[in-house]
Amino acid sequence: MWCSPSNTARRVPMSPQVMLPAKRFVVSSVSSDAHMWNLVFLQLLLEEQGAQVTNLGACVPDDLIIEECRRSRPDALVISTVNGHGHLDGLRLIRRIRSEPDLVDLRVVIGGKLGVRGAENIVFAEELALSGFDAVFEADGGIDAFQDFLGSLDSAERPALEPARAAA
Repeated sequence: MWCSPSNTARRVPMSPQVMLPAKRFVVSSVSSDAHMWNLVFLQLLLEEQGAQVTNLGACVPDDLIIEECRRSRPDALVISTVNGHGHLDGLRLIRRIRSEPDLVDLRVVIGGKLGVRGAENIVFAEELALSGFDAVFEADGGIDAFQDFLGSLDSAERPALEPARAAA
C-alpha cells in the first residue's frame, strides 16, 4: 500500500511488516497544534502493522496525554507536530513526562515540523533527545527512521538513543 503523508507528489511505501506481538500506542499532537492529517496517517501506519492505537487528536493538553499514558500503559507515545512549535511544546511535555516516576520508562518519540527554520529545524533534535525523547524525527527525514524505531520495540528495554537517531 502507498500513502502520501503530505500534499506533495512524493509517495511513502507502507511496510507490509507486522509487529508481533501487537503493540499499543498513544498518538497525539502537542497542545498548540491543530493539525489532524498527520495523526490519522500515523494511526493508519501503526494499525496496518497490527498495533492498537489510541489517537488523542489535535491540541491535546499535556495533562490529558499524561493521564492517557497512565491509563493505557502504551508501548510508546508518539507525538507528531506540523505547526512548527514542536520543539517548544515537546520540551515542556517531555520534561513533565520524565518528572513522573510512573512514566519515566515510557518510550516517547516526537516527529514532524519541529520549528519554522526549514532544513535548520534539525538543530532542535539534540535538545529534544537530551531532554528525554527516545527518538526525534524531523519532517524532512522521511518515514524510514520511524519504521526503524518501530522495529526496535521488540526489545524488552527502551532503546538507547543513538546520535544518528536524533538527526534522522
